[in-house]
Amino acid sequence: MKWKAWIAAMRLRTLPLALSGVVAGAAAAKLEGFFRVEVFWLTLSTALLLQILSNLANDYGDFSHGTDNNARVGPERALQSGKISPSAMLKAIWLVGLLAFASAIACIMVAFPPNRYAEIALFLVLGGFAIWAALRYTMGKNPYGYIGLGDLFVGLFFGLVAVVGSAWLHADHLLWPSLFPAIGVGSFAMAVLHMNNMRDQIGDAASGKITLAVRLGMRGGKQYHALLVAFGLACWAAIPWYYELAGWPLIPGLVIASIQLTLTFQNKNFRGFDALLKGMVLATLSMTAGLAWMVFGNA
Repeated sequence: MKWKAWIAAMRLRTLPLALSGVVAGAAAAKLEGFFRVEVFWLTLSTALLLQILSNLANDYGDFSHGTDNNARVGPERALQSGKISPSAMLKAIWLVGLLAFASAIACIMVAFPPNRYAEIALFLVLGGFAIWAALRYTMGKNPYGYIGLGDLFVGLFFGLVAVVGSAWLHADHLLWPSLFPAIGVGSFAMAVLHMNNMRDQIGDAASGKITLAVRLGMRGGKQYHALLVAFGLACWAAIPWYYELAGWPLIPGLVIASIQLTLTFQNKNFRGFDALLKGMVLATLSMTAGLAWMVFGNA
C-alpha cells in the first residue's frame, strides 16, 4: 500500500534523534529556571518536520546520484524500490518544507515579543539555514554530504542549534550552560551518522559519495567513533557535575554507549555496523531520558 511506502520513506526510526535535541534543550532551560510548554511543543514539531524533510530529501538525492541501488547494504529506499515516483517525492519535499518553515515561524513568534527584532531575525535565518541543510545533504550539485561534511552539519544542527536554540527559545535569552547537553547530543548524533556511513562506505565510495567514513577506512573510522563517544560522554557527565545533581540516571546511557563502542572495535565487516547504529541511537535516547529524569523527575 502507498501509505506504507511513505511511512518507510519518512524513516521514523531517525525521529528520536530530533526528539533528543528538543528534550535536552528544554531540560537545559529548566535547569536555569525556564520552561514553556507551548515552546516545547512548537520546537518539537519543527524538529520532527525538519528531520522528515531531511529523510525525504536524502532519499531523492541519493537516488538521483545513483548511490541508492541494488548493491546498498542498508534498508530499502522508496525511490530505489520504485514504490514512490521522483515527482511525488519532490512534491512531498516541498510540502514538508513549507510545514517546517510555518512551524518554525510560529515557534519564533510565540517565544519572542514583537519588538525583539534581532532575535527574531536570527532565528528566522537559522530556520532557513536548517531547511537548506536538510535539503542539501544529498540533493543538488555538489551536496555537502558527498564531500565529507555531513558529520559537521549533524553536530551543528542536532547539537548546537537544536539544544542551545531550544533553550534560548524557552528562556528568551542565550543560556551558555546549554552547551554541555548540546555537545553531548551533537557528538552522539555524529556517531550515529558515522555508523550509518561506516555501513555504507563501500557503496558510497563506488558512487562518489566520499563521506568521512570513506576517507578514514575501517581502522580510522573506529578511532574517530571512539573520540566522538568519549567526548560526548564527557559533556554528558559535566551536567550533573556543574549543577551538583545526582548523575545516576545517566548510568544506563553510559553502559549502552560503552557496550556499543566495544562492539564497534570488535566488528570486522561493514554490514555489522547496521546493528551498531541502532545501539548508538539507543545510547543517545538513554542519555536524553536520564537528563530529563534528573531535571523533571522531581519537579
